[in-house]
Amino acid sequence: MVNPETPSLRTTVQSQIVAVTVYSDKALVIRRGSVSLTGQEQELAITSLPVTLETDSVRVSGTGTVGVRLLGVSSDRIYTTEPVAERVAQLTRQIRQLEAEKRHLQAQIDALALQSNFIEGLREKTEEPFSQSLARKNLSLSETLDFLNFLGSQYSEYAIASGECKSQQQELEKQLQVLRASLDKIQTLHPKESLSLIVTVEVAGAGDFELELSYVVNQASWIPLYDLRFSNTSDIVHLNYLAEVTQSTGEDWLGVALTLSTAKPGLGTLPPKLEPWYISTPRPAPEFMSRRVTQLPAISPPMAIAAQSAPAGAVNEQEQDDFAQNSAIAAETVVAEVTKEGSVVSFKLNGGGNIPSDGTPHKTTIFNDDYPSSFDYVAMPRLVSFAYLQAKVQNRLDGATLLTGKANIFRDGVFIGTTQLENIAPGQEFKINLGIDESLKIERDLIERQVDKKLIGNQRRIIYSYRLRITNLLNQETHLELTEQLPVSRNEHIKVRLTRCNPQIQLGEMGILKWNLTIPAQETQELYYQFVVEHPPELTIIGLDI
Repeated sequence: MVNPETPSLRTTVQSQIVAVTVYSDKALVIRRGSVSLTGQEQELAITSLPVTLETDSVRVSGTGTVGVRLLGVSSDRIYTTEPVAERVAQLTRQIRQLEAEKRHLQAQIDALALQSNFIEGLREKTEEPFSQSLARKNLSLSETLDFLNFLGSQYSEYAIASGECKSQQQELEKQLQVLRASLDKIQTLHPKESLSLIVTVEVAGAGDFELELSYVVNQASWIPLYDLRFSNTSDIVHLNYLAEVTQSTGEDWLGVALTLSTAKPGLGTLPPKLEPWYISTPRPAPEFMSRRVTQLPAISPPMAIAAQSAPAGAVNEQEQDDFAQNSAIAAETVVAEVTKEGSVVSFKLNGGGNIPSDGTPHKTTIFNDDYPSSFDYVAMPRLVSFAYLQAKVQNRLDGATLLTGKANIFRDGVFIGTTQLENIAPGQEFKINLGIDESLKIERDLIERQVDKKLIGNQRRIIYSYRLRITNLLNQETHLELTEQLPVSRNEHIKVRLTRCNPQIQLGEMGILKWNLTIPAQETQELYYQFVVEHPPELTIIGLDI
């Protein structure tokens, strides 16, 4: 039997999380707790820690008004079978609320049924008298039609309203089934696992002691997100650097000092890429080989992409301007404090962190800044009859590293799509693909395809001529890099020659033609090129589908 006056050799320290540093795939947690020591303690216990904790990462330290030696740390795995009372009460409230809504809908359905029955009875009782009155000419045809229209419209309104109520009831029943299943699951007693850390100590006497504990947990991460905003009338790109933090470690981070680190303690808007355009002679396929057909993914139109990809709560800039004019004080976005040590960048959030352990993404702003930039266009008319807008931007020499991540693109406040930013170091120049811009109209026409009837040097000649028209619909001159290509022969008997080109340029490798154009505002510029394919007449050419 234990004497109740004998002091315990183990004391539990009540601690709380004060700081968290989140990495790409885990997090470093710092806890602190104070305890009054009697001088008899041999162990200090910190309980209810998550099982995602890496026990070999635990470190302890502390200060106090009495000397304490920290001799070692061990861990215990604890199992409990306590139902979660708060969650049970929450689910019960939600179920009762939905059941009350369902009863209210049933009452509406019953009332509508009575009204429909009354209309039906009125029709039956008045059918014969109405016929007699109409035959005797006591009622006009218009009065009869008005009454029939009244019966029909009322009956239709009641039927539609009843159908809507029944649909709402079905939806409520689906929600109730989910909530009841969750309630049954949480009310079932099941072992709940947690960790306790035991710190072995030597205490010199009585006094106060503050224990600090750090450890690494899994199932925590953060990824960068970006908002890129630009205007057709400005050479500035506004970059908003965001972080999306997700954690299901088993403990909530509420009111903690949150830091995001790039350290690794553990690592439709792109324009199409031209591939070589080969032509050759057909090769007989072996009989056992079957033909494969590869279906290319469908390309959604720009507006459809924008509708599918637009983030929830995106606000038009005009709406923001109207709001700003009607408000006295504009809202201020809290940004992070950026520090660099070598190649590692840390973002300390000044607003404090509140990230519950729910596995859902939580967004926070790291910083935002304006970047001077230059804009130009690229186009491959053989593949796509649109021009793609690109921005050349240079990261600041004293700026932060921009990690690989998805970027939402806004032009004049309108969401137009997404792109991917690669890892960008301070001082590095990078390109941002800003998607299709219909301000440049591009037309590509085959204006000549001629097969010479006479053989020249025992060779058959096929002449192809193309004309391209580029119209600048903007009110300013634009720069365009336009790329076309000629077929490339894989057979020594098939020759491809560029015969005419205007403006004149050199033919590049793999049949590439590339023009760098400056097109004045509201003007049209034409390009022309011609090539010849020569081959022996007995050869059949494949791949020359232009």
